[in-house]
Amino acid sequence: MDVPRPEHPRPDFQRSDWINLNGPWQFEIDREQKGIERGYTSGRDLTGRITVPFPPEGRLSGIGERDFMESVWYRREVKVPSKWRDGRTLLHFGSVDYESWAWVNGIPVGHHKGGYSSFEYDITDAVREAEEAEIVVRVLDDNRTGLQACGKQSTQPESYGCHYTRVTGIWQTVWLERVPPTYIGHFRVSPDQASGRASITVNIRGTPDSGILGIAISRDGNEIARSKTELMIPSTFLSADIPEPDLWSPGDPQLYGMKLELNMQDGERDSVASYFGIRSFDLRGPKILLNGRPKFLRMVLDQGYNPDGIYTAPSDEALRKDILISKEMGFEGARLHQKVFEPRFLYWCDVLGYLVAGEYGDWGAEIENPSTHESIVNEWTEVVLRDINHPSIVMWTPFNERVLGETGETVRDFLRNIMRLTRALDPTRPVIDTSGYMHVETDICDVHDYEQDPKEFKSHYERFGQTGLPSDLRRREGDRSVPYQGQPFIVSEYGGTWWNPSAPTDEKSWGYGERPTSAEAFVERYRALTYALLSNPRTSGFCYTQLYDVEQEVNGLLTYDRRPKFEVKSIREANSQRAAIESE
Repeated sequence: MDVPRPEHPRPDFQRSDWINLNGPWQFEIDREQKGIERGYTSGRDLTGRITVPFPPEGRLSGIGERDFMESVWYRREVKVPSKWRDGRTLLHFGSVDYESWAWVNGIPVGHHKGGYSSFEYDITDAVREAEEAEIVVRVLDDNRTGLQACGKQSTQPESYGCHYTRVTGIWQTVWLERVPPTYIGHFRVSPDQASGRASITVNIRGTPDSGILGIAISRDGNEIARSKTELMIPSTFLSADIPEPDLWSPGDPQLYGMKLELNMQDGERDSVASYFGIRSFDLRGPKILLNGRPKFLRMVLDQGYNPDGIYTAPSDEALRKDILISKEMGFEGARLHQKVFEPRFLYWCDVLGYLVAGEYGDWGAEIENPSTHESIVNEWTEVVLRDINHPSIVMWTPFNERVLGETGETVRDFLRNIMRLTRALDPTRPVIDTSGYMHVETDICDVHDYEQDPKEFKSHYERFGQTGLPSDLRRREGDRSVPYQGQPFIVSEYGGTWWNPSAPTDEKSWGYGERPTSAEAFVERYRALTYALLSNPRTSGFCYTQLYDVEQEVNGLLTYDRRPKFEVKSIREANSQRAAIESE
C-alpha cells in the first residue's frame, strides 16, 4: 500500500524508530455530536473512509465535504513492534484543526487545542500488553465562534473575498515513535557567526539517572566537531567549536549536520538527527543586516493553499517546487501568511536558501474577548519553540492587521505581551507585533499598501525616504500606532494586481485595482511599483501579494495550480534591481 506523504515530517528532529500512520483511516462526521454516547471511543467501526493527512474538505482525502463539520472522528489500528516495549511509545500529530482528544485501546491519552501547532502523547501504558493499538481521534472545529484562530478559513458556507475553504481535523502527518525511558526533548541550537561556536540547550524528558549527552557536527557527511558533557536535569547545555564556519544565506545555504546522542548509565541510548545553519540577522537603525551586510528583503506572500489538499500539499516535491519557482522569479523569501506552515516546508527553505517570516493564523480569534488569550498564548508558544532552529526563519509575526475596534488598553496590552513573549522565547529574531496598519510595539515598522498607480504609490514614501522623519511616513493607522522610531521599514503587502484573463467576467474572482489591459501592461505596472520601493533609501524590504491565486483571489503571479501567468524572466528582472538601502 502506498503511503501518502511518506517522508519523515521532522528532518530537524528525526529518530530512526518511527512508523508513518498516513493512509486510510475510518472516518465519520458526527453532526449531532453524540459520538461518545454511541461508543466511538473504542471498538466501534466508523462509517466512512478518509486518506490522512489530507483534510476532509480536500479531494485528496477522498471525502471532499465543504460544509461545516463541527465534530468528526477518526479510527485506525496499527501494530506496535514488540521490540518497542522496553521503551516509551509516542503518538505524534503534525497538526489537527482545531480541538482534539485521543484514545488508544479505549484509554484517554490526551487533549490538545489549536489548529496549527504539533503535539504528541505518551501512549506506552495503553499499548504495553497489546498486539495492536486502536487509535481513535475526536475533533471539534467551529470557526464561527470567534474563539479560535483559523487564519483565512471561511466562516460562511462558501469561500468569499480573501477567505477560503475551511480545514477540519488532521491535516499533517501522524506517526508513532519509539524512545527510551529517558530521552531527548526540545532543544535549541544557537550558532554564533563571530566565534564559530554552536551552543545547544537540550531538554531531557523521562526519569533520568546519570548519563552523558554528546553532540557530533558534520559537514558534507564528514564529522568536523564533537563535544560531550554529563547529563543535567531538566536541561543540559553543551557547545562545539566549528573550524572556519561557512555562513548560511539565500545564495549559499550552507548547512551543518548534527546528531545528539544520549547514553545512560543503564545502557539505554537515544539519538536524534538534525541540522543547523550559521547566519546573523540584525537590525541597525533603518537597515537590516544579513551576515553583517545590508539586506533588502525581496519577499512574496505565500498562503500555503493547494487546490486538492487545501492546507496540505499533495507531496513533498510540491513544497519544494513552490520555493524553487519563487526563487526563479527573483524572490529570496516569503511571508508565510495567516498559516503556520509544516516543518517539511521550512526544511526546504533551509536547504534551498529562502528567507521567511513565520506568522500565526490569528484571524478568527476575537482578541478583544479575553477568552481567546490563553489558547493563543499556548499555541503560539508551541509554534515558536517547534520552529526556532530553522535558519530560514528571520522574523516572527504573531498578528496581522489588527486595527479598528481593537484599540482598547486590554487589547493593546495583550498585543504588547505577545510581542514580549515572542522576544523572550526567541531573543535572536526581530518581531513585528501586528503586521500592516497599527503597531503597539515592534522591531520592524511595516505597512500594507495596495495603491495601483505607480506614481501615486511612489509618492507615499518618497519624502520619508529623503528625511526618515516619523511625520513623513504615510501610515493608514498612524494616529492609533506607536510613533515610528527609526527602525527598519518594509512594505509587507503591496501589488495584488487583479489578473484573470481566463475568466474576465467572473463575478466571484477579484484582485486589487483596475485590471491591466494585457500581460505586458501588468509587468510594466509590477516593475514600476517594485522599483518605487527598491529605489527608496529608507525602505528595507517588500512583500508582493501574492505568489499564486487562491480560489477566487486571482492576483497571483501563478495560477492556483502553479502555472506562471507571465514570463518568469520579466518578474525576475524587476526584482533583481539593486536596492538603494543595500549600498554600503
